[in-house]
Amino acid sequence: MSLLPRFAKARVLVVGDVMLDRYWTGSTSRISPEAPVPVVRVSRDQARPGGAANVALNLAALGVQTRLLGVIGADEAGAVLRERVAEASIAAHWIEAPTHPTITKLRVLSRNQQVIRLDFEESFAAGDAFAREDFSRAFDALLPQVDAVLLSDYGKGTLAQVQALIEACRRAGKPVTVDPKGSDYARYRGATLLTPNVPELEAVVGACADEATLVAKGEALLHELQLQALLVTRSEKGMTLLRVDAAPLHLPTQAREVFDVTGAGDTVISTLTAALAAGADLERAVTLSNAAAGITVGKLGAATVSPAELEATLDPHPVGDSEAGMFDEDALLGWMERARAQGQRVVMTNGCFDLLHVGHLRYLEQARKLGDRLIVAVNDDDSVRRLKGPARPLNTVADRMRLLAGLKCVDAVVAFGEDTPARLIGRVLPDILVKGGDYTVEQVAGHEAVAAAGGRTVILDFYDGYSTTSTIARAQKPV
Repeated sequence: MSLLPRFAKARVLVVGDVMLDRYWTGSTSRISPEAPVPVVRVSRDQARPGGAANVALNLAALGVQTRLLGVIGADEAGAVLRERVAEASIAAHWIEAPTHPTITKLRVLSRNQQVIRLDFEESFAAGDAFAREDFSRAFDALLPQVDAVLLSDYGKGTLAQVQALIEACRRAGKPVTVDPKGSDYARYRGATLLTPNVPELEAVVGACADEATLVAKGEALLHELQLQALLVTRSEKGMTLLRVDAAPLHLPTQAREVFDVTGAGDTVISTLTAALAAGADLERAVTLSNAAAGITVGKLGAATVSPAELEATLDPHPVGDSEAGMFDEDALLGWMERARAQGQRVVMTNGCFDLLHVGHLRYLEQARKLGDRLIVAVNDDDSVRRLKGPARPLNTVADRMRLLAGLKCVDAVVAFGEDTPARLIGRVLPDILVKGGDYTVEQVAGHEAVAAAGGRTVILDFYDGYSTTSTIARAQKPV
């Protein structure tokens, strides 16, 4: 059963400042003779939706039915942005500005680092007739088609009439979340929720030297602006959710490694709004957005988060539950999808494992060190009897699976009924297939399918002096 809301049923309208993010990537091997700056030899040019368009991209990546309303210029950058948004299956309504260029941010990258960022933009004035009148008509037409509205404000002028948009959402009974900008938060009065970070909040309420001050000032702002909630993102300290008539909720960060914070705020508000539109309560929505933020900061650029990645971060099993890693075949394939979505290298091995001994443990520990996750496929009881004789197994397949799942080095255990696991391996297709003993690679069941999929088979050392048969013989020997 999925741990996520039904994102595919949710319909969200994103309104705000759309941009085109360009990335020039190349190698750096010398310093320019003209100035003390690195020379980047550009080898790749990428373009992707940015700003409010990146928010829409995040929603679409979660499977949400996404609509986008934004202003672009009549230029090449606008044409590229149209194309990229359409590729993401986002239903976009574009207002074309004849006098303004499409806002573009160019980042030059080398060795996974930003060298420089160049901005090409001209903000819209509040009185721009095309923005005010066309936007109002388009918004009124789109509002009845969605479950929630997300206003993505980058301070470029697209949301000059933001108060009117919020009031329209309230009249329609639609939740409206806002990623705010600037120091005039009065313009967001009546919104369902705002998502400032700490510096943005302090620009409005003043310095917050400690958590108690942040909560006090945040709650005062909450009541002053008649908001339902205020979510303050706090970098390495996680998030704090402030609500009317509810205690503050502090969530620690889930980021394991911060690689690039670009677009992290977009991921937070898009995941939160998607969850609300899909029927989740506010606390659950914030928890999901916190998990999504922890994923996206581990990626380069304004990255999106998939449902598989998000679900993989949510551990439904209590620590120490030996049944947590026991799967049937179909459930294991879902587990594999989530592991791959996180970029994890999966190792797989198999055996009867009738009586666990030190030889087994050393072998499994060695196998686990080859990757990030270890799957153990176990012969079921009928399969063991065919291989070992009518007196085996000594332990049922359920007991054997539970013992294996309880080992720290084992991440997943699955049973199979054939004499060899070749069919199962062909479905799972691990990155690394492992077998121990005096086998050759060609003798290992399933090695062909793994190799065809780009994986490899590894033969591990055999530990002399340990075997289930010898253990049984010693136990049966008269004392």
